[in-house]
Amino acid sequence: MQNHGCKKNGPTFDRSHEKAVSLAIFETTMSDTIKHECGIAFVRLLKPLDFYLKKYGTPFYGLNKMQILMEKQHNRGQDGAGLANIKLYPKPGHVYINRIRSNDATPIKDIFQRIHQKVEAAVAADPSILKNPTWLKEHLEFTGEVFLGHLRYGTFGKNNIENVHPVSRENNWMTRSLVIAGNFNLTNIDELYSRLVDLGQYPSAKTDTVTILERIGHFLDRENEDKYRYFKEKGYSKREITDLLARHIDLKEILSLSARRWDGGYVIGGMIGHGDAFIMRDPCGIRPAHYYADDEVIVAASERAVIQTTFNVSYESVQELAPGHALMVRRDGNYSVERFIAPQEVHPCSFERIYFSRGSDQDIYRERKALGRLLIPQILKSIDDDIEHTVFSYIPNTAESAFFGLSEGLDATCAETRVKRIMAEKDHLTEERLHEILHYRPRIEKVAIKDVKMRTFITQDDERDDLVTHVYDITYGTVRPGQDNLVVIDDSIVRGTTLRRSIIRILDRLKPKKIIICSSAPQIRYPDCYGIDMSRLGDFVAFKAAIALLKERGMDYVIDEVYHKAKIQMGLDRSEVVNCVKKIYEPFTDQEISDKVAQIVTAPDIHAKVEVIYQSVENLHRAIPIHNGDWYFTGNYPTPGGNVVANKAFINFYENRNERAY
Repeated sequence: MQNHGCKKNGPTFDRSHEKAVSLAIFETTMSDTIKHECGIAFVRLLKPLDFYLKKYGTPFYGLNKMQILMEKQHNRGQDGAGLANIKLYPKPGHVYINRIRSNDATPIKDIFQRIHQKVEAAVAADPSILKNPTWLKEHLEFTGEVFLGHLRYGTFGKNNIENVHPVSRENNWMTRSLVIAGNFNLTNIDELYSRLVDLGQYPSAKTDTVTILERIGHFLDRENEDKYRYFKEKGYSKREITDLLARHIDLKEILSLSARRWDGGYVIGGMIGHGDAFIMRDPCGIRPAHYYADDEVIVAASERAVIQTTFNVSYESVQELAPGHALMVRRDGNYSVERFIAPQEVHPCSFERIYFSRGSDQDIYRERKALGRLLIPQILKSIDDDIEHTVFSYIPNTAESAFFGLSEGLDATCAETRVKRIMAEKDHLTEERLHEILHYRPRIEKVAIKDVKMRTFITQDDERDDLVTHVYDITYGTVRPGQDNLVVIDDSIVRGTTLRRSIIRILDRLKPKKIIICSSAPQIRYPDCYGIDMSRLGDFVAFKAAIALLKERGMDYVIDEVYHKAKIQMGLDRSEVVNCVKKIYEPFTDQEISDKVAQIVTAPDIHAKVEVIYQSVENLHRAIPIHNGDWYFTGNYPTPGGNVVANKAFINFYENRNERAY
């Protein structure tokens, strides 16, 4: 835990509370583990602190709401969590910024437990302080008005406490102290780092976090210097200038100058020591952000539904922060939403809707159901329309919404069939036959069960694979051996490792004649560089399938050609770079790649025939029309840096370099 009063410039990192955490075989509920998308939470209290005590019965209203916002977004980060708080109008000599971070196995629980332990100790000494918000603000940590929280899923670097947000850049002048936390990845970090060095800075590390912190900090310093000279020339005293700076810092100008060369996806929250705060979103809208404001609070979070739940407000009252815009909250409580960067084509992340965000958002829930429903024509073709001899199920738990859509669509299909059969046989329909027709419906079962996380320190492959197999369990008796097809839907298939080692192996024990694995997402073919841990092409089962097909058909020269073209591209200005990796997939249909994937994920000892069905890109956009960022599937990146990363990832693959492409 860190408290900040007056300290020097430069990023500071709390190195306390480092703990060793055992490695989980599988951490997420989808079949392939992906680390991704951090989450942010922001609360600004607009009323005096005693207002919340009188209305809500607690002086810790803001802190409690932050805990809920963060817990409701724990899906966005389990590697670490952090919280920072600023106290407005502090007395000189008093700490006004509190910060705490944790990389514990349960980081959200850990940080709030540590905060509450200090509160409980103070209350034990004097219970009356709970009725005195002014005393609490002056003497206890995290009792201020401005809160910024963060949940971390690490896409790069070790899970050290140094990598957990919020991070800070401190100064004796409150208007120069800066705290930031964000969900971001930049593709041009080398260029930005070099520019900082050219400015005369000495950044402590070449990372997105340090670069963004120092770049915003640089323009914050410059804004302070410019305004200080202006007010000094007007004849104001130094004490007067301190207050004038707090009232006249141009947040929009600082953010505009800071972000003008950023290439990537980002949502960044920040607080300046005197109390101004901001939430900024990239101009392509790649990463999500939402906000809510009334006369008591201003709130921001990565996801809309968590704001609705935490504050019990309607869907319509929570606004999406528009791409290229910043929510800026001044120390006096006034706020505005303004564009801070030139507009670009908007391409919000579709994978956010398929998997990452909580399915409790009404739009996301509807979209995921549509993804499941749109798979029905391919599924019916695969089973030769034999619904009566097919069991339908899903991989727990994030595929559940898509499965509901699939089930509803199958119900509708069966209902149409029942009507047609009744009408066709109405002249000679017996009661027995009518009952038979009416019972024609899809067989829905919960076949796969996700067990608790299984942790192991075993390194022998055979022993480890046996444990991996049992990450999932099955419901026996749901499939008629040798007679039934088994259709199972998952939200996506990335690497295929878990399918081969666990899911297909455990499903095969039910002895179906055919296993059809359906992905509600299209084939993941290209690396991500905007915040998701998918940067190595060689990890993707669809890419492996395409490479295997090229080699099988004597087309190895295509691999060599793409490599040489990618190497040439690396010498061009990033605005001229094209995605050479698309050439790898051009010779094949989607079906050919899907069939090859099925071969790859099927171990030699599997008895059932295995087929893999992917969502089409066309149907993806039918189900999710607004969030059209589909670069994972099409290679159409929203920023020039995406093409650079795709080519670099292929070069790494070709040269057998197991490293990140950006």
